[in-house]
Amino acid sequence: MLHCGHGSTVVPVAQEAWRLGLSPNPPGAYERLQLCPDADLSPAEIPRVSVETLTVDGVHHVVGVTAQRTTGPPHFFVTGHLHPAPLTDDERKIIGAAVEERLTVSGYRSGPATTEVALEVDGPRIVSCRAQLGADRIPLLVDIARGFDLEAAVFTGLLGGLPVVPSASRYAEVGFFLLPEGRLETYTGTEDIAVSPWVRGARFPYAVGDWIPPVGDPRARRAYVVVEGDTPEITRERVAKARQDLVADIRPASR
Repeated sequence: MLHCGHGSTVVPVAQEAWRLGLSPNPPGAYERLQLCPDADLSPAEIPRVSVETLTVDGVHHVVGVTAQRTTGPPHFFVTGHLHPAPLTDDERKIIGAAVEERLTVSGYRSGPATTEVALEVDGPRIVSCRAQLGADRIPLLVDIARGFDLEAAVFTGLLGGLPVVPSASRYAEVGFFLLPEGRLETYTGTEDIAVSPWVRGARFPYAVGDWIPPVGDPRARRAYVVVEGDTPEITRERVAKARQDLVADIRPASR
């Protein structure tokens, strides 16, 4: 049995699956994964990455490491993700080893996991670890950059198949549209964004009259563009171009 719902429901589902003999993971593994004593020790300004893993028969396979894009000071709101994260081989090995240790200690034996890691001066520090695929279209970034279908690999892993992850041949980035909070009155540019040759996906789920959540609100991540490029600088520029192409007239709450 594979849990695909909200994180708050994973433990009761795991308990029932374990009782029915349909899960290789004991319920306690999920509870231990969610206990991250390091979570409050890393302030938001410290760079963070998301580590995607697939565990098959107790062996943890690092699929890739994705970097966070943020607004910078003072709030460091997450504005997107870049895959693969621009790290050295040694940095990737150290980060991967820390994540694998957490998964092993928890008793996790099968399935996907996404682990947020803060890159502190004295080494990687785990902020959160969840038994699920990465959010914010990270699986799509992995597919674009590596040609590896992470979602399909989850089901292959349930049958005992080991993931074979290619090296990244390009960079992929998702950028959230950074819109001010308020009521949407008009917007243009979505057609131009959709036909850009480097755009691999885009979503603008709002209609005229809808309320736009502020930057930093998790709901604001529903509107995004996904691009590809040969370097992190190119993908950053292409995300910025898409944000410029989207012209929205938003009435603030005070008006």
